[in-house]
Amino acid sequence: MKLITHNMLTSKCLKGVLQGYPLAINATDVKVTEVDFNPEFVSRIIPKLDWNVLWGAADSLGHSEGLPKTVEPKYEEDQEFLKKAHHVLLEVEIEEGTLTCPESGRQFPISKGIPNMLLTEAEVQ
Repeated sequence: MKLITHNMLTSKCLKGVLQGYPLAINATDVKVTEVDFNPEFVSRIIPKLDWNVLWGAADSLGHSEGLPKTVEPKYEEDQEFLKKAHHVLLEVEIEEGTLTCPESGRQFPISKGIPNMLLTEAEVQ
């Protein structure tokens, strides 16, 4: 699971959960795979992200080095920033681990890079 995906996942469909975001990451296997750099894509996706959540996720995996805690104005002109954002968004991938709902504690397994967010009928609001 790439961190771009993590940034968009929530468990708010669980009974009693109001926000369910951000899901805590407990990774047991993380890999880094080189992906072609596309500055246009990265600069367009950044405004759609919760940057604080992305930074926290990258930090929890040990991949926040050099990544600023805030997005600066005119970030789209800063190639070094875009490359660092590209790295954490698209190249860092959680292969095995769990995601945990911050409100209910419900854990969702990540296996072979795929988060299993399926709920039982009794868990759905």
